[in-house]
Amino acid sequence: MAALEPAVYFIGAGTGDPELLTVKAQKILAQADVVVYADSLVPRQLLQSVRADAERVATGNQTLETIVPLLCDRVRAGKSVARLHSGDLTLYSAITEQIEALNAENLPFELIPGISAYQTAAAKLGIELTIPTLVQTIILTRASGSASPVPAAEELASLAAHRASLCLYLSARQVDKAQAQLLQHYPETTPVAICYRLDWPDEQIWLVPLRDLATATRDRNLIRTTMYLISPDSGKTPGLRSRLYHPEHSHLFRPAKS
Repeated sequence: MAALEPAVYFIGAGTGDPELLTVKAQKILAQADVVVYADSLVPRQLLQSVRADAERVATGNQTLETIVPLLCDRVRAGKSVARLHSGDLTLYSAITEQIEALNAENLPFELIPGISAYQTAAAKLGIELTIPTLVQTIILTRASGSASPVPAAEELASLAAHRASLCLYLSARQVDKAQAQLLQHYPETTPVAICYRLDWPDEQIWLVPLRDLATATRDRNLIRTTMYLISPDSGKTPGLRSRLYHPEHSHLFRPAKS
C-alpha cells in the first residue's frame, strides 16, 4: 500500500476481533501517524498493529467540539489520521457530523466499512437470516429512547409487524418497552439471541424465548453493548432449501438439461 496521504480515514472496527478487520483497515492502522479511537467501544486489541511512534488519542470522554479540531489540526499538519469507530460506519456511528465538519473545512477523508454486530452474531449462532419461503428481509433498528427518539413511522411495533429477521441495537435500557412491542406480532416463544460484547474477552450470548427477554436482560444487569437478534427461523426449521443450487433450477451458468 502506498504511503498514506494526509486525511482522516474513518475505519469500521467491527465488533472487536482484529482478524475481522478488512485488509485495508489493517494497513491503514499500521501506517497512520495518528489513531483516534472510541476507547469505550473499541477493545485495545485492535490497536496491536499501530505504529509504536504513532500518536494515540482516546475519545471516550470527549465531545465533538474537541474531537473535530484535533482531526483538522493533524491533517493540516500533514498527518494521516485513522479514526476508529466500533461496528460498521453505516450504523449508529455518529460520523455524519464529523464528515460535515471536515467538508466545511475542505479536508479530505475516506470511509472504510467494517463488520456489523448482526453479522457477527448470526455467524456465531450458525444461522442464515434470510431463509427461502420463510423470511427474506432483515430489519436493523433500535428502540426509541428519550435521548435518541425514533421517528414515528419507524416505531418498533410497526416494524415487528413484518415478522422479518430483526436486529435490535442500543436498546437494553428500553427492553421492557421493546419486548411489549415485539410481542404484538412475534409469538412469545420466538427465540431471541441476547448478544453481549461480541468479540470482546467477556462475550456472552444467551438464547431465550421472547416472553423472557426483559427478565433475562435485567437478571444479567445488561445496560449497554448489547444487541438482540430475533429471527423467525434461528436455525430450527429444517428442509427450507434455496432454489439457487437445486437441480431443477437453471440459470446463465447452469443451463437446463435437455
